[in-house]
Amino acid sequence: MSETTRKFFDGLERHGHERLLKKTNGTIRFDLEHANEVDHWFVEIRGGAVRVSQQNSDADTVIRSDSAFFDRMARGEAKPLPAWLRNEITSEGEFRFIVLLERLFAPPPGARHPRMTDRDRGGRR
Repeated sequence: MSETTRKFFDGLERHGHERLLKKTNGTIRFDLEHANEVDHWFVEIRGGAVRVSQQNSDADTVIRSDSAFFDRMARGEAKPLPAWLRNEITSEGEFRFIVLLERLFAPPPGARHPRMTDRDRGGRR
């Protein structure tokens, strides 16, 4: 398992509560394939509280990916929904979690919040 993957899931666990997911309840299992092995990561979301483990349990949605591609998503170099449309990740179960993944992954490198851009140009504060 890569250091990028471990840091991503450790960060989810450490953050604990994700405000943008406060109305979300469900589970996602990530099956990350590498060198003829599969690493399993289980993410449980209950009212915005996020818990992570490495159990191989049934989940509302199962997402499969090559571990190298998953690392790109974790670094913000690829987005989950377009990756799913291009079949770079596959899923089984509830589609709504594919859309919600956008909130869990890092923004693209160099991305800035629109409010910060406006402030830099001397806009409202």
